[in-house]
Amino acid sequence: MSFAAWCEFRRSRLWAALNRNERAVAALERLLALEPQYPGAHASLGYLNELLGRHARAGAHFRSALAAEPNSAALHFDLGFVQQQMHRHEEALGALHEAVRLDPKLDRAWYGMGLSLRSLGRHDEAVKAFQRAAELQPMNGIAWFELGLAYHALGRSQQLEQVLTTLSGFDPKTANRLVQATRAPGPSVSKA
Repeated sequence: MSFAAWCEFRRSRLWAALNRNERAVAALERLLALEPQYPGAHASLGYLNELLGRHARAGAHFRSALAAEPNSAALHFDLGFVQQQMHRHEEALGALHEAVRLDPKLDRAWYGMGLSLRSLGRHDEAVKAFQRAAELQPMNGIAWFELGLAYHALGRSQQLEQVLTTLSGFDPKTANRLVQATRAPGPSVSKA
């Protein structure tokens, strides 16, 4: 990396640390003008554009970063997350499956797969993904909450009660939210 590109990268980090994300983006774009293939700049622009709600731009930068680093589970997860934000759940599943293939212990990718699968009405598969996320992070109340919702969607009340028992043991507030979501009349919808 040239000295000028390194300076732009350092500037971008400083601006991002100060929550001046537009200035951080500008510094990274100047860096890419000097070194267009630098994967770290593309990944950082992906994160910043996601923070700024520019999902399509974020996805493009994550794809560029993945072209240079195709075995990065984190970048595949990031791309899947952006695609979820754009309601492209089939595409998100492809990226998230690749993330867990590369790193089977990446709990957030399992969780994301569960969300996309549930959005697509594939509740049996969503259960498996949420179970894996909860196994990897057993104190993650949100993973248990989503697992409970998936069981509820399938009408599996015994498994839902088991989730509620487990969740009540370490996160009673989220357990109460699950009770409310699954006992209310009509279809349950999560905003977790």
